[in-house]
Amino acid sequence: MPAILGIDIGTSSTKVMLLDPQTGEQWVQAQAYDVSTPRIGYAEQDPDLWWQAVLSCLARLREQKGELYRQIACIGLSGQMHGLVMTDEAGVPVRPAILWNDQRSGEECEFLREQLSEKQQREVLRNRIFPGFALPSLLWVRRHEPEVLARARWVMQPKDYVRSRLTGCVGAEVSDASATLMFDIEKRDWAWEVLEECGFPRKLLPRCHESGEIQGTVSKECAALTGLPEQAKVIFGMGDQQAQSIGNGVFREGAFICNIGTGGQISSFSQKPVSDRQLRTQTFCHGFPGAYTVYGAVLNAGMSLKWLKDQILQETDFRQMSRMAGQVPPGSEGLIFLPYLTGERTPHMNPDARGIFFGLHLMHTRDHMARAVMEGVTFALRESMEILEELGLPCDRILSSGGGAFSPVWLQVQADIFGKEVQVCRVKEQACLGACMLAGTAAGIYPDVGEAARQLAVLAPKIYRPGEAAAEAYRKQYEKYREIYRQVKDLF
Repeated sequence: MPAILGIDIGTSSTKVMLLDPQTGEQWVQAQAYDVSTPRIGYAEQDPDLWWQAVLSCLARLREQKGELYRQIACIGLSGQMHGLVMTDEAGVPVRPAILWNDQRSGEECEFLREQLSEKQQREVLRNRIFPGFALPSLLWVRRHEPEVLARARWVMQPKDYVRSRLTGCVGAEVSDASATLMFDIEKRDWAWEVLEECGFPRKLLPRCHESGEIQGTVSKECAALTGLPEQAKVIFGMGDQQAQSIGNGVFREGAFICNIGTGGQISSFSQKPVSDRQLRTQTFCHGFPGAYTVYGAVLNAGMSLKWLKDQILQETDFRQMSRMAGQVPPGSEGLIFLPYLTGERTPHMNPDARGIFFGLHLMHTRDHMARAVMEGVTFALRESMEILEELGLPCDRILSSGGGAFSPVWLQVQADIFGKEVQVCRVKEQACLGACMLAGTAAGIYPDVGEAARQLAVLAPKIYRPGEAAAEAYRKQYEKYREIYRQVKDLF
């Protein structure tokens, strides 16, 4: 039976999954790395860092499961979204990638808001212009590094760069492209008029394809370097949010996905390109033709807990942080955390917002701070959930994924704050799994994604249900959380 490979290019690490479709067994390797912050507000990574991480993971999988590795028939990809990768004609990066959480392009965003009509922003882009998206970052490069732009042949997203290293071919796909602010969401193609109004040539952007299309096979050079079979088919892949949706078995309306990774998102599958009139949410193409994903984004979700762990408490283990939070009652005895460490997207769209601990008292301890961070991040995600429901997207339960799904304490906090049942998928790396599922379907290993989900996207039996007392305490705390921002936003 052929094997499937799934690659997920994350902000904090790359993960690679080797899947045996016959047994459903998966083997995952991961390689962590850091985000470079050469100046306040900057967030960059060397694209070669991702490729070296992929090579490291592949080498370990090859050593661990050599026979299955040699049977890899198809490869799927997912990756962090919005980022700007620029390469020359030979595919060599001309500068470090500018990531989704980069905040340097405020002036470029102002230019775009003035340059593009309200109709273009609402009906074509369907997303608010915000720092960290590829187009403002590209404008920043033109303004501050014109010699770099002059050397650039291709503009692409992170997982597209890795795919080019696998196949030797350049290309783009709809889900990641729709998160660049250079894309017509409903037409599912580049917004050429936007690119032209900004003064960029069309040749910078590769031709765009649907996520499940097969781009080609593993190149001879890559096969020699990695041991991957040359005949292995490589699909175009998709953004990490769309991949997580598929990996959680969500490809119809009814359930929301709460992902707490470096950033955080509440997302919903949609059959239509639904968008918020105030542009507080994001609407992007899904990995399925004609489908969309709508979500609200929190810039600092797991990153907030990592900041507390590393910079403040100097702990070494996230499990210890979870145990600490579990020692404190719901509401953290009045301590409230606003997770706006590098600005915020949904609902405030404010790059100048900053984090706050509110209500500190002599009685508060490290344990209170750990729980308050978990609660504050979840309050921020609840704001996204409420907007999606206002848009008419139904939600009967929450499927939790990412680092936040590893903590039973945080899962219960989510249930209590959202006021909904919360479940997790038994497979922890849902983005990798979603990449495998779409690749396996494209290669004919599965008849359709529904059958792949039936076999692979199995939910854990444990259901976290909201507790009446905790939910009531959080309702009051949530209103105070929202009022704090209203009172201090002008001070930012």
